[in-house]
Amino acid sequence: MKKQTSGNEFGYNRLDLLSEEIILSILDCLNENPFDRKSFSLVCKSFYAIESWHRKSLKPLRSEHLTKILSRYPNVTHLDLSLCPRITDTSLSLMSRSKMLRSIDLSRSKFFTHVGLSNLVTNCSNLVDIDLSNATELRDLAAAAIAEARNLEKLWLGRCKSITDIGIGCIAVGCRKLRLISLKWCLSVGDLGVGLLAVKCKEIRSLDLSYLPITTKCLPSILNLEHLEDLVLEGCLGIDDDSLAVLKQGCKSLEMLDMSNCLNVSHVGLSSLTTDNGHLQQLIFAYGSPVTPAFAESLHKLSTLQSIKLDGCTVTPLGLKAIGNWCASLREISLSKCLGLTDDGLSSLVTKQRDLRKLDITCCRKITHVSIAHITNSCMSLVSLRMESCSRVSKEAFVLIGQRCHFLEELDLTDNEIDDEGLKSISRCSKLSSLKLGICLNITDKGLAHIGMCCSKLAELDLYRSAGIADPGILSIAHGCPGLEMINIAYCKDITDSSFISLSKCSKLNTLESRGCPLVTSLGLAAIAVGCKQLNKLDIKKCYNINDSGMIPLAHFSQNLRQINLSYTSVTDVGLLSLASISCLQNMTILHLKGLTPRGLVAALLACGGLTKVKLQASFKSLLAPPLCEHLEARGCAFQWREKMFQEELDPKCWKLQLEQ
Repeated sequence: MKKQTSGNEFGYNRLDLLSEEIILSILDCLNENPFDRKSFSLVCKSFYAIESWHRKSLKPLRSEHLTKILSRYPNVTHLDLSLCPRITDTSLSLMSRSKMLRSIDLSRSKFFTHVGLSNLVTNCSNLVDIDLSNATELRDLAAAAIAEARNLEKLWLGRCKSITDIGIGCIAVGCRKLRLISLKWCLSVGDLGVGLLAVKCKEIRSLDLSYLPITTKCLPSILNLEHLEDLVLEGCLGIDDDSLAVLKQGCKSLEMLDMSNCLNVSHVGLSSLTTDNGHLQQLIFAYGSPVTPAFAESLHKLSTLQSIKLDGCTVTPLGLKAIGNWCASLREISLSKCLGLTDDGLSSLVTKQRDLRKLDITCCRKITHVSIAHITNSCMSLVSLRMESCSRVSKEAFVLIGQRCHFLEELDLTDNEIDDEGLKSISRCSKLSSLKLGICLNITDKGLAHIGMCCSKLAELDLYRSAGIADPGILSIAHGCPGLEMINIAYCKDITDSSFISLSKCSKLNTLESRGCPLVTSLGLAAIAVGCKQLNKLDIKKCYNINDSGMIPLAHFSQNLRQINLSYTSVTDVGLLSLASISCLQNMTILHLKGLTPRGLVAALLACGGLTKVKLQASFKSLLAPPLCEHLEARGCAFQWREKMFQEELDPKCWKLQLEQ
């Protein structure tokens, strides 16, 4: 047999023939699978060096690895620390050595102060994007430190409740280049701070003032911002019609306005804000005043309006009909949980919306097949339809969706009367990527088989409590939808290991919710662990036959697992401790584990160094030494104690009746 000739016999490595431009182009394409870049860097030393030099974005799991990470990747421009709960001033000092850093996310991190922030912004002069959301301990000194970031363009301070007008004033003076700022739930910031921002930061494009105790005193300055495009005033109860009436003009550049939960603002005040606006494309008025013809008339000058969200509002047929007449080119309508929505109103609204792409009618329980007939007849370009809990829509109506709306990519039919004929029709929507069929008690494996055969692009499938689904249906999905990323088969009690084994062929699966599947054993879980290496969320609550033998392969193969629910399983101390080898593991729920002892729990908690949240039975609280809990909390782990009693499962139909009551 002739020996195969290798490139090395000619004295060179074939990979050396690739130009740097080609190699970098290859790297640019390796973003879909998190393992691809790692495999690339392991090819040879030169590839390792190139990958280190090329990487611009990092999302580390633990702060203790920062020194090595930042040393390996010197050209990082974006650092996402949302998975690191414990970031100290020392950590920020390490990051300040990354001179190329332009963006940092600290929205889930704690334990740092103004000292660390000052060090960061002083040394990283290129910073343009900082997210400090949920930093409830930060005060005005921290805001003053941020003000030193002269090139800052985007700043998130959501729920920074201790920062006041003084701190915001410092930011306004120091950060003149701001284009986006979010002050949502910054309850100590009022008219003075917001007014200073509007006066000093003339480049602002996006401004979120949700739930601030502001009045209309600051609005004239805001509306004078020449480049303002997005304005969020959700829950600003200090703004009312009378005060808005004094405004001489609206904001001409505004493209998105959110006035959800502004209980003191009606169509009168809305008209004042939108006067002379020629660019508004999206209006969010959820949980606001009633939608009447007068409300609709306030929209008639908004010729560019493309999206309107009226979730939770009381609507009238005449009001919706008037909106349909005034705004005939809408691309998105959201009427979720609207009171008073009937067939007459909805039909008159959608009849003229030929360009509609997205429609949300969740929990609109008065509409029937009449509305669906009008929707499917008029809005055939829909890509998203959400109609959870539209309980009066008959099964025949769902056939129309498949016959007429072939461009659908997202379809939510949770808690509806759809049957197998409806699924067969919907399978014509070959572009479907997200399909929710939870609590659909009339569907079976036969109908699901049609989805598997025709909807190959499906990435998300929800079958929560759809009791008619068993192994054959899941096999069809696993075979026909290889790109599946998320599946919920919770409380589908006829599911067995066969379903798990078939799903193990879906290599992109990252979320598996299978609580309440008593026939599944550790054998099925082992198959998932081996085949689905991108798995990061697993719920096997009340899978009573899963034990320690299922945890061992999970610990070995599922190194991307971040969240797991083991409640009511047969896992013991040994199985729980084995999960410590999963460095990514952050969130763990372990209620009613009969084989778990206090000693085993302590060992597991100490060994799983990356935990940020643990949900435990309250009976364990007195058995854990206070110093241990303090140590774990200092490490960034939060405990949630539950007094939940053991509960037997109800029959699906009984459960649905109980839910409706």
